[in-house]
Amino acid sequence: MGRYIAKRIVISLATLFVLVTVVFALVRLMPGDPFSSEKITPQIRQNLERYYGFDKPILQQYVIYIGQLAKGDLGYSMKYANATVNDIIAKAFPYSADLGLRALAIAVSVGLTLGIVSALNRKKPIDAVCVVVAMIGTSIPDFIMGYVLQYFFGIRWGLLPIAQYKGFAYTVLPSIGLGFYTLALVSRLMRSSMLEVVQQDYIKTAMAKGASRFRIVWKHMIRNAILPIVTILGPITASVLTGTFVIESIFAIPGMGKFYVTSVQSLDYTLVLGMTVFFGAFLVSANFIVDILYGIIDPRIRVSRR
Repeated sequence: MGRYIAKRIVISLATLFVLVTVVFALVRLMPGDPFSSEKITPQIRQNLERYYGFDKPILQQYVIYIGQLAKGDLGYSMKYANATVNDIIAKAFPYSADLGLRALAIAVSVGLTLGIVSALNRKKPIDAVCVVVAMIGTSIPDFIMGYVLQYFFGIRWGLLPIAQYKGFAYTVLPSIGLGFYTLALVSRLMRSSMLEVVQQDYIKTAMAKGASRFRIVWKHMIRNAILPIVTILGPITASVLTGTFVIESIFAIPGMGKFYVTSVQSLDYTLVLGMTVFFGAFLVSANFIVDILYGIIDPRIRVSRR
């Protein structure tokens, strides 16, 4: 197990290094520059370029950035006065993380339940209901779902607030809006996986031996059917925890999505780089944890990957 974990750590670090290198190059290749829209004199422009290191060769800029990154310094934003990228992330991430955790909890718990219930009641009315819910979730875009939730639960019925993020009641609608697609995805995947597992010989053998239905479902069906769900949890977790611009915009949540899109539009190089690196590190870490969990759940994985 130790060798397996060490190998995953090396792969994760290599992936993150490649990500930083590629994003650094792509940001520098973006048309325009951060100061093109500013009404500044050539001297001020020159001073700004010197301050941010743009007067140096690209390779030297890259080496300096890697050195700063190794110290955990993501630099200063070029558009937000006197604000470091670290400060912006520290301010915005708690909102995105809180929303993401709530959405993830709803998506995984409800999605797994619907998938299991649907598979165990195949071709029954409850199976049809679960399938319809999954189809709706994967077919309707986030922004449509957000507006529908706002209209019915907030405006028409007046049950919940439709904007801002000031308390538990404010978190319900955006959490459902953000997690509904993932809920539907988990439900469909769990149902398909359960139906495939049901046909396996070891399930028939357990039934023939007289094992209880609860034991067969919990120990044999769910444990083996949940492996595909574990596989997708890494990227899904990173995505929902780091924020979704659409949902955050609809519900006026000051999370990372707003800053990320604004940084791209304004060519804020350091903020684009910093938030991309942060997201990448989060995604790599989530995938690393998923790999470890995958190896724990199914020992064949860690043996085959040595």
